Amino acid sequence: MNSKLCALALLAVIILPSCGSSGSGAAPILEDNPTETTSSAQDVEGARMQPLLSDTHLSSKGVIESMHVVPIFCRITGQITALKVELGQHVRKGQVLVRLDESDIRAELLKREAELEQAEYNYQAILMGQGYKRNKLDEAPEEIRKLARVNSGYNTALAAVKKTQQQLEFCTITAPISGAVSDISATLYGAAIPGESLFYIVDTEHLKASFDVLENELSKFSAGSQVEVITVAYPGDVHRAKVTAISPSVEKTGMVHMEAELAPHPHLMPGMTAIITLKDK
Repeated sequence: MNSKLCALALLAVIILPSCGSSGSGAAPILEDNPTETTSSAQDVEGARMQPLLSDTHLSSKGVIESMHVVPIFCRITGQITALKVELGQHVRKGQVLVRLDESDIRAELLKREAELEQAEYNYQAILMGQGYKRNKLDEAPEEIRKLARVNSGYNTALAAVKKTQQQLEFCTITAPISGAVSDISATLYGAAIPGESLFYIVDTEHLKASFDVLENELSKFSAGSQVEVITVAYPGDVHRAKVTAISPSVEKTGMVHMEAELAPHPHLMPGMTAIITLKDK
């Protein structure tokens, strides 16, 4: 039996009912004993979750995951005036996703710029009062100019302008990576609060198969081991992958976690159930 047929057989085990049918035909022997039936079903379910070893193939149930899932946050509190994303939408790195109301911050910026202008005037007045001409203030020694900036309030006013300008920039939220939008909790004209995710961007171009193997099968795997991946959704597709990460510790269940890098494919998406089969060496 080749690896594809082996994996397909395992898929059939996973998706077929684990107990007897309620249709016509002889009833299962354990049907009259609910306790034994429940125990049997649990045993079957447990067996499904364990790697299955044949003479030449080792297969394990796993899941497709994205290597990068980025939560999108705002840095300031504000009202969302533009929400340019939809569930499943693909976005590019740097693309504008959300805009917050800028009116209050722009008004604050005008105020801070006026304060900076006044502080600059005071700075010049201090130097001119020490005998320096307006068009030659740069000729004053740095220590004198530094003291004049402090006494005039210029440094404080300049810092306030820069801080407000930064807040204005925070009103526009762009995509930190390319990917697909998921788990949208933000709403148009709703409040954006720092620390609360607006939605997530899932990198669909960099995927991995995440799976576990029994401790006594660990020796069959190493970084770079070639595996084949078949998903429950598309059992006819066989995807090649290589092991890129192996957990440095064994879990209490006796399993070792592994990850295998996948090439992007239209039929692959995070969250899919998959069967990962170790290829023959």
